[in-house]
Amino acid sequence: MTSTSHPHRVEQAGAHRAMVAFNTPAGRRHTAPIRFGRESRRDPQLPQRVRNGLLGDEEQQVVQVRLAASEAANPAARALLDTEAGTALRLHQLLEDTDYAALFPRVVGHELDAAEPFLLYAAPRGTAALRTHVMSATDQRTFARDLVLALCLLDAQGLVPRGVSPGTVLWDGTSVQLWGLEGVARVGRPRTRWGRAPYCSPEQRRGEGLVDARDAVWSAAQVLYQLVTGRPGPSDRAPADLGEHRVLAETLRGAFAPLAADRPSPTDLLDLLAPGAAGRVALASATDGHEPHRSAFDHALRLKRQSPPPDRPPGPELAGGEVLCPYCLEAIRLDLSALYDTDSRMQYQKLDISGITSPVRRQDVMRGAVQKCGADPDFPPHYIPVPYLTYGRPLTVAMVGQSSTGKSHLLTQMIAEITDGGLEPYGLSWQSVNPAQHARFVRERVQPLRNGKVLGHTEGIGLDGFARFVESLLITDAHGRTRPVAFFDLGGEDLVRTDAALRFLLGVDAVVFVVDPALALPLPHLDHARERWGLEVNRDGDQAFATVLDRLPKSGPYLDVAGAVVLAKADLLRFQPPVGRWLDEVPRAPLDPALAYAESRDVYGLLRQHAGQAWLRPFDAIRRCTLHVASATGGQEAGGRYPAGASPRRVLEPLLSLLAMHGLIDVPGGADAHAVGWARDAGPAPRGRGPVRPDGEDRL
Repeated sequence: MTSTSHPHRVEQAGAHRAMVAFNTPAGRRHTAPIRFGRESRRDPQLPQRVRNGLLGDEEQQVVQVRLAASEAANPAARALLDTEAGTALRLHQLLEDTDYAALFPRVVGHELDAAEPFLLYAAPRGTAALRTHVMSATDQRTFARDLVLALCLLDAQGLVPRGVSPGTVLWDGTSVQLWGLEGVARVGRPRTRWGRAPYCSPEQRRGEGLVDARDAVWSAAQVLYQLVTGRPGPSDRAPADLGEHRVLAETLRGAFAPLAADRPSPTDLLDLLAPGAAGRVALASATDGHEPHRSAFDHALRLKRQSPPPDRPPGPELAGGEVLCPYCLEAIRLDLSALYDTDSRMQYQKLDISGITSPVRRQDVMRGAVQKCGADPDFPPHYIPVPYLTYGRPLTVAMVGQSSTGKSHLLTQMIAEITDGGLEPYGLSWQSVNPAQHARFVRERVQPLRNGKVLGHTEGIGLDGFARFVESLLITDAHGRTRPVAFFDLGGEDLVRTDAALRFLLGVDAVVFVVDPALALPLPHLDHARERWGLEVNRDGDQAFATVLDRLPKSGPYLDVAGAVVLAKADLLRFQPPVGRWLDEVPRAPLDPALAYAESRDVYGLLRQHAGQAWLRPFDAIRRCTLHVASATGGQEAGGRYPAGASPRRVLEPLLSLLAMHGLIDVPGGADAHAVGWARDAGPAPRGRGPVRPDGEDRL
């Protein structure tokens, strides 16, 4: 879609006063009176509403772009507003003190997690180009230069404005201002249909191929053609009369090519219109400050590659048919004389299967049964699901972090994604270890969260003080091998109750360390969240991380468990580079080590720069460890609920990484290449797809 009109002045008729609270671009919370004018649709085909306003005692002219509550309940509508806000804030951060800032709308404030989210802009500069009939030759050159300059600035961030049209390009007689930022897309993502002919490129109109910066070159050429001739051009080819118009013929002839590959890039076009300007754009598009910290990540990976992997998998040697009890850590095997099931009051009752002769019924009964573990008579009574004992060595995954980090929500959404078929693209299938336990987990955790309810803390420690797994699944890989996978959810307060709560760590196979950005990152735009939750920044890291790392068995310079560090609640950081780029990343199968490297490197750089090395202790201590961003809910709660429902983003990727490290998912180069990077002397690295550069550098 493309915007077709823009407000120009505050309408006094129907104006009303209100108080508005919002976050400034610098991240500060601000409350001020505002007087609104009449409301209208910015575009009849888009959900956003727009109204002018006079903000504060100084009555600053502003424009509010908002969603009504009914529209905000639609995740797609919120995503459009988030795209617009993220682009506008990113440009503000990069260009605030440059002459280029005037090329884009100036953000005054935003409140995007409310029931009726909104953006505030300073009043538009100029009028929409659709109101300009024919433009002089001198103005044509200035207009073309400014518009292509705006495209170059966006392209430097890997962004493409898909909504460039006479309705979104404003002109004040001296320079351009580009609106329509809700239509921005990232280079390399699949094209979706967006825009109106002739201003959207032929490929974009059909939704074919991948987003390309040259899509916007077509749009800019079509806008300029209309300004030069007073009429729209053809929607699929160059205008027949192009040679009659000098500015168009000299610089934009290639921009009308039906295929993006045949058009000039924004940089090439800018070099024609304003020689030398492209170099100045590159200087203005400065790095985000993470690069020295990303280089530290590369150094840490080199050290890990120089450390030889263990000769055998970590954990005790077990005889055939034996597995390690996740509670008492003794070797056990299936014992048909020690089987139990649960009655209607959830009490364990002895189970005798000797009279069941049907193999099918016997297998079904045993799948729902548990075995009482008697390996350690001094240990409190505990029971193990029978399938946990019959499929070889189980894989235990511990979720670790303070109770405020969102671990329970993250684990719940992981399980929900699995039940929705999220493992299938990677060659994996699943079954529940215990059908009754799984059904209870779905009923008590998954369904309420999906319906927008905030979950309470998962009880990861039993009354006896020992760790209990919250959920367990049977996962079968592409080669037909099946392993039980059990998930533990432990908070910092659980781990310090009793030493017995830590004992199970001696047999754990993988750990997910969940980082709460409100605790880790002293960024000003997180102050409001900290105030609401009663938290303070902790520069010393999460004590739960330290407790676990100190207890895990160690046989060399690094711990040999598989690790994943997850920057959770990443919706709080969706406008903080590079988090937004990864939150928007779509799942890709098969797993790509180049993408895993790029995401880990970015998250490491962000945490090292803003949180400090203490929060990276898991990565420093564990040889095979990746870093991720994830949001279990997609937004913040209000009154015990999520206003737009819980919309998970990238919650399965940390688990996929752990499964790859344990060989359940095949990846190019093997598990080590996925976890610790590809040694330069080991041949060419596997190439990533999409916006990851060939040299491993992320686009943003």
